[in-house]
Amino acid sequence: MNKDIRDMHDALLDIIGFMSRPEPDVALMSEMAMPLERALLPLLVRIDRRGPIGVVELAEVVGRDYTTVSRQVARLDELGLVVRRPGTRDKRVREAEVTEAGREMADAIDRMREQLVGELMAEWSSAERRDLARLLKRMAADMNEWVVRRRHEDAE
Repeated sequence: MNKDIRDMHDALLDIIGFMSRPEPDVALMSEMAMPLERALLPLLVRIDRRGPIGVVELAEVVGRDYTTVSRQVARLDELGLVVRRPGTRDKRVREAEVTEAGREMADAIDRMREQLVGELMAEWSSAERRDLARLLKRMAADMNEWVVRRRHEDAE
């Protein structure tokens, strides 16, 4: 494997591992007295960012089993953080969308994570942070485009 690609892959795995660690989320929940299980936080944030979104698509995005995500979205609905409704394009698909309370909680999660990452990048220049964000967004867009192409090819 090309060393640059391997190094990038290792770094992404480390970043994902760090961002998935329980400590920041546990601290967030204890500070905010959130009535939310830790596993629901990434789902709420994804629904806020990409919603309305179907459960199958959400499961693919977060890399979890559909049935697990379906139960977790139902829990978010019970808590009043999301609403589930028939899809806009396909009424057979149930989509989830954040409520105002869900948006407020997602915003609080964003603020806490911004504080954490801000501390980690305190010695980075604004240009370095912008460059990293630009390059990561470019990579994510290319990855998303690859997924779309693969789905299209598989459908043919």
